[in-house]
Amino acid sequence: MKLNTKAWPAIAAAALLTVGLAACSSPSTADDTAADASAGTFAVDENTLVFGVVPDSVDTETNYQPLMDYIAEETGKTVEYHESTDYAALIEAAVAGKIDVASFSGFTYVTATNNGAALTPISSIITEEGQEPGYFSQAIVPKGSDITDLAGFKGKKVCFVDPSSTSGYLFPSYNLLNEGIDPETDVTPVFAGKHDVSVTKTGEGVECEAGFAEDSEVEKSDKVEVISETMVPGAPIVMSNTLPEELQTQLTDILSEVTIDEIIAAGIDSADSDGFRSVFFATSPVDDEYYDTIRDICEKTNAEQCQG
Repeated sequence: MKLNTKAWPAIAAAALLTVGLAACSSPSTADDTAADASAGTFAVDENTLVFGVVPDSVDTETNYQPLMDYIAEETGKTVEYHESTDYAALIEAAVAGKIDVASFSGFTYVTATNNGAALTPISSIITEEGQEPGYFSQAIVPKGSDITDLAGFKGKKVCFVDPSSTSGYLFPSYNLLNEGIDPETDVTPVFAGKHDVSVTKTGEGVECEAGFAEDSEVEKSDKVEVISETMVPGAPIVMSNTLPEELQTQLTDILSEVTIDEIIAAGIDSADSDGFRSVFFATSPVDDEYYDTIRDICEKTNAEQCQG
């Protein structure tokens, strides 16, 4: 059969129209989807990493600055410090995708992921060579107090840090419950907001007759005594799962196991200070399963805060 060559221009035009319509009606393909996943999303933009924290003391930003400078040096991105007013605000920021990297408490990490935050724990900071990740939640009283154990907290004004604090509320509540003391009704709870403030108020013995805080802040005070302590899973450095895959791999590589000497060797002179050495020796890898203890305590205490 002989083709009608006069019809070729019309056929060609129809073919082009069909291709054009197909392109318009199918803007996203499997390859595009894969490319989008690989490209990832950022809290601000591709040149910036937002580093979220909750201030545990007046020195929080100073303590984290060398680590943020190191991340900037290794990734080539600007690292922006984001200080949330409290743990609930940090959780909200994580759920909303407003942070890229963050330092969480274990409790905050569990609560954030329970509420839909897409996060992966990378590591936990250790402060001494040979130390395992983790720290102590300490029950404290003013120097010279006649309170000698947790049972003595009943009926007292007790300083906690924050309703979403691992070492400043969750573990203390669990330990009080084990003593038959309801942390909401058998004591007068006072939320100090920060660990150092909890220590200060307890040391003064006026607003708080007893209290709780993490060991790093307690050891700075000569006004309080430790009457009990519990090991808490180390606070995780986390990253957003929405970051580009390549960047997630890079962050894992640089933050899983890095020492203070390596940070200094990378040209971060601010790391070579007594202040930073007092809060950072190295990081040690942790994973999601490491925080199952906190999930168990949430289940046993039925803490409202665990639900966010």
